[in-house]
Amino acid sequence: MTYASSILGLLPGGRRAPGIDQLASKIEAYLPPDQVERVREAHEYAEAAHAGQKRQSGEAYITHPIAVADILADLHMDGPTLTAAVLHDVVEDTPSSAVEVEQRFGKEVAEIVDGVTKLDQVQFKSRKEAQAESFRKMILAMVRDIRVIMVKLADRTHNMRTIAAMPPPKRRAVARETLDIYAPIANRLGIHSLKLELEEIGFRTLYPQRYRVIEREMRRARGNQREFLPKIVKALRQALAGGNVTGRVEAREKHLYSIYMKMRRKKLPLAQVIDMFGVRIIVGNADDCYRVLGLVHGLYRPMPGRFKDYIAIPRVNGYQSLHTTLFGPNGMPLEVQIRTEDMHRMAESGIAAHWQYKTGEHDGESQQLRAREWLAGVMQMHDGSAEELLESVKVDLFPDKVYVFTPKGDIMRLPRGATCVDFAFAVHTGVGQRCVAAKVDRRLVPLRTVLRNGQTVEIITAKGAQPNPAWASFVTTAKARSAIRQYLRGLKRGEAVELGSRMLNQALEEFSLSLKSLPAGRMDEVAQSLSLKDGRELLEKIGLGERLARLIARRLLPADDERPQGGPPPPLAIAGTEGLVVSYARCCLPIPNDAIVAYLSSGRGVVIHRENCANVAAFGKQPDKWIPAVWQKDQQRLFSAGLNVEVVNKMGMLAQIATQIAAEQSNIVHVNVDTSQGDQSTILFEVQVRDRAHLARLMRAIRSMPEVTRVERSLA
Repeated sequence: MTYASSILGLLPGGRRAPGIDQLASKIEAYLPPDQVERVREAHEYAEAAHAGQKRQSGEAYITHPIAVADILADLHMDGPTLTAAVLHDVVEDTPSSAVEVEQRFGKEVAEIVDGVTKLDQVQFKSRKEAQAESFRKMILAMVRDIRVIMVKLADRTHNMRTIAAMPPPKRRAVARETLDIYAPIANRLGIHSLKLELEEIGFRTLYPQRYRVIEREMRRARGNQREFLPKIVKALRQALAGGNVTGRVEAREKHLYSIYMKMRRKKLPLAQVIDMFGVRIIVGNADDCYRVLGLVHGLYRPMPGRFKDYIAIPRVNGYQSLHTTLFGPNGMPLEVQIRTEDMHRMAESGIAAHWQYKTGEHDGESQQLRAREWLAGVMQMHDGSAEELLESVKVDLFPDKVYVFTPKGDIMRLPRGATCVDFAFAVHTGVGQRCVAAKVDRRLVPLRTVLRNGQTVEIITAKGAQPNPAWASFVTTAKARSAIRQYLRGLKRGEAVELGSRMLNQALEEFSLSLKSLPAGRMDEVAQSLSLKDGRELLEKIGLGERLARLIARRLLPADDERPQGGPPPPLAIAGTEGLVVSYARCCLPIPNDAIVAYLSSGRGVVIHRENCANVAAFGKQPDKWIPAVWQKDQQRLFSAGLNVEVVNKMGMLAQIATQIAAEQSNIVHVNVDTSQGDQSTILFEVQVRDRAHLARLMRAIRSMPEVTRVERSLA
């Protein structure tokens, strides 16, 4: 925005910034006089509070809250929301208090203003944390009152309209946040008009060159297709009249950001994005929608596989419409949307339609119900980090959905790429936690199977079954990922407590003590002196390597105990079944009967190394972190070991060695072949064995093959 335009109160494109009279005139059309007067009172109060304040563009600050309220008035939001929009910055940017706002304008308005204010008040350590925490606060605000987010979306929309006044680095950061968070939330709430504007300005600001290129091509395409579109619209109107259907036909131009995202998603050059224009047909009822579909398919041939029925199966944000793509004149692709007036209103206003059309209609209520169902799912995982929450929910904010059926015929909406496990958790968290198998269209399939549109999915559960940690690597929905992580955190805590007990008992043996022999409450005392909740949390910290068992053991001694520390601590016995809190170093791949030591890694627990591992010497500067360890007898699991096998180059050698490995009852986890040595090759195997004896038998079997020249165990 230029300085001159800001003095005149103009928005980009020459639009004049709305004043209170214009706003009042707009809301008088749908609000009662007492609410219009309330908005005027709020304007007088805010204008006095913001007196002397200027925006970066040079405008009087009061123009901003009035513009925010004007945007919401276009959505026909209710009186309290518009009043709160006018007042939304007074608590944060002026001496006015929340108490004063409540006294003047009531509790409902004050709570919306307070919700908007709190979204902007926390300081953050990093941009990523700020973005994630901002998102978390928005979700919490939406749970309390979705109107808070309506005000925030309108606030961001006006800030984007005047973004040219910001310095370039700030401009890019705001545009990125808008495209990452605000536009997807507007889309998720079904507010199409705000979503389009936020995306358009965000795209133009963040990628100006890409925006200009696509805009130029759109102008060229508009010129090429100008002669066709009026003919198509006329033909469609005649078809509707011939079928005795009343409705209106509108030509529309595709949104630049949606064209850009289609290019990125499908990896297409701009020249291959051919459906830049479309037609929308709006009729009286849903029956007419399907009649019109038949009429347009009779007029132009439909493209196979390009029909979507969002009336029978609405999108997750409540959007309803029929979509079909036709071969238009000269084979030009033509996308047609067919919907009712109610569906069109919902597509444009989304959840805002709940306030606009409260009485006698239920579309808005069902829209708000969908939004609240989504929010309820989000809140199930809000106890994790803000960054984790943002990454998880981004999957849901970009709704590229598949629709599948339960055995009873109910429709389930899932993100594209969702698996049977995602479906199980979508049905119910308990079903997901106990699932052991799945049937898709009555056939047993692996749980990691990716689902496709129209499939019927049945989940088989078993009492006592628990989530598999491996599921976390392939689930796509936020709900499934959060539930699995929560289970793993609980599992890890339990395992850490058990390991911590063993380690502390081992350390107490130096003083001829044990946990059982300690006085009642002694563990809790020491834990609280270390700012921990209780003895169990202390054991967990020891098991996770965040506290040293030997130091805690000495703290547990009575204050007057002067006995010296004994000799070296007894070794920690490794059973191989400790789970997530004991891991095996990738640098040396220890297996049972190797000489080993244990390294206490903060947060990870205990990491087992071979004694001859190079990292043992490297970590020697931290003697307190190392403890002796031994293997328990009769291990029941398999461990990874590395093998270097040198062979004479010959066709089929890898297959022959793999057969020999299988014959010795070992599995291959990973293989890598180096053929850079001419007539010799080196094959690196990672195999699973029970212990050193098993590995030795395997090495002898491979060494006995004629083409094998050398076999040795590798460090990794």
